Amino acid sequence: MKAIDSGRIRSCAARASIVVLAILAATGDAAAAGLVPRSLGPTTSAIVAIEKNYAPGTIVVVTANRTLDLVISQGRAIRYKIGVGRDGFRWSGIVKVGRKAEWPDWRPPAEMKARAAGLPDLVPAGPLNPLGARGIYLYKGGTDTLYRIHGTNEQSTVGGFASSGCFRMSNADVIDLYERVKVGSTVIVK
Repeated sequence: MKAIDSGRIRSCAARASIVVLAILAATGDAAAAGLVPRSLGPTTSAIVAIEKNYAPGTIVVVTANRTLDLVISQGRAIRYKIGVGRDGFRWSGIVKVGRKAEWPDWRPPAEMKARAAGLPDLVPAGPLNPLGARGIYLYKGGTDTLYRIHGTNEQSTVGGFASSGCFRMSNADVIDLYERVKVGSTVIVK
């Protein structure tokens, strides 16, 4: 995989909100604080025509457009709106779906913990977990890349450049994608 943007602009507000939500989720005080999301977010999927022919089941992410296409037949795909990596965290390459999880827990990588002091070692599954309702884990050569296609509890970041390299979807969209995609599927990130 190659980086396609070398800048390291970081959003302190976004980091702070992740830290606060992670701590509240870990301590169980999130519901009392009124932070539990009340919906799965919008459904953004649409059937679109695509120019290049990919095998059905292939996922094509176009970072610049902030879209994820799941190829359903020759020349057709289901397109979803996604959030992508912020400056310095965008990447491209070809990976595979290595595993899938419903309501996954989240273990922030060491690099992320170094950037955002106060992140816990584990954020348990649930509505305040940053991975949302589903996690689709991306692997290269049989090794976890630590990148995910996942839901989010921060719906406002979908459609933007906000993540550390993962692809964020509304929880409604990621549930739909999760049901359609198979472990072993090819993911092309442009």
